[in-house]
Amino acid sequence: MPTSGRNIPLKSFRSYLEWKGLKKIRTKGGHEVWSKTDLPRPIVIQSHIDPVPLFVVKTNLKTLGVTIKDYEAFLLA
Repeated sequence: MPTSGRNIPLKSFRSYLEWKGLKKIRTKGGHEVWSKTDLPRPIVIQSHIDPVPLFVVKTNLKTLGVTIKDYEAFLLA
């Protein structure tokens, strides 16, 4: 299921974050904050917007140090 040009289902992106070892540390004002110890900053997603816009996913993947191709491989696994 290639994601090129498409928004990402919130449930799928949450599953990916958990798979990468992140934990949801808080929810406030419609935002979820995810983190793990080796990240330079936390991952923030809006929990009231589903699907997640592709540019938000790409920005968060950059923070994780992975590419959209890595995320697509997760979807196919």
